[in-house]
Amino acid sequence: MMIDLSRAPARSKGPYYLTSVNGEVLARRFFDKSFAEMIDCADSIAADGQPLVVASKIFSQAPLPERVATTDLYPIVARMAQETGASFYLFGASEEVNRATYENTLGVAPRLNIVGRSHGYLKGAALDAKIEEINTLAPDILWLAMGVPLEQQFVRDYAHRLKNVKMIKTSGGLFDFIAGTKKRAPQWMQDTGLEWAFRLSLEPKRLLKRYLTTNPVAAFLLLTQTQ
Repeated sequence: MMIDLSRAPARSKGPYYLTSVNGEVLARRFFDKSFAEMIDCADSIAADGQPLVVASKIFSQAPLPERVATTDLYPIVARMAQETGASFYLFGASEEVNRATYENTLGVAPRLNIVGRSHGYLKGAALDAKIEEINTLAPDILWLAMGVPLEQQFVRDYAHRLKNVKMIKTSGGLFDFIAGTKKRAPQWMQDTGLEWAFRLSLEPKRLLKRYLTTNPVAAFLLLTQTQ
C-alpha cells in the first residue's frame, strides 16, 4: 500500500497519515478525547501489538491477520522503495540515533533515495524552517519517530504544511531499534504478546509506571470492546 501511494500524485489536502495502535495507545485513547481524535482521523491504523491480534481472533468476526510492527515493516518498505524509486525522509530521535538509522538503512537498501534526515528536537523558528525544508524536498514517505503523543500532535499541527509529502508514517521508537541502541525481544516473546515484558526488563524505571497504568486498561478494552 505504501509503495502504491508513493507512485500516485501527492494529495491536494496533504499527506496520507498512517499510524499504529498498541496497548499504550488504546489506554491513552480511552482517557484522552483529543488524543482519540488524533488517532481516529488516520487514513490507516495498524495493530502494532500481538494482544490486539489475539483478541481479534477470539472476539471479532473480522480478525486481524497479523501484527504489523513498524520495526518489521520498515526494512521491507526500504527494500521495495529502492526498486521503485520511492523516497524517504527520516525525522525524529536524537542526532546520534537519527544518523545511525540513516547509515543502517542504507546498509539494508544501499540504493534507497533518502532525501534528508533530522533529529526531532526542534522548536520555534528551527522547526518552522525544517517543515519548509521537508516540504521542498517532497519525500514520498516521511518516517516520523517522536513517540506517542508527540508524533500525533505533529501530524495535527503540521501535516497541512506538507502538501508535497505523500504520506507520514508515525514510527514511535523505530529509529532506536534500527540504529541498534535498543534490542528487540526474542521472536517467541513477540509472537506471544510478551514484548512489553522484555522491554520492561531493559528499562524498568522508565516503563514500569506506564505499563502498570496502561496495560490493565488495554486488557479491559480488548476483552470488552473488541468487535
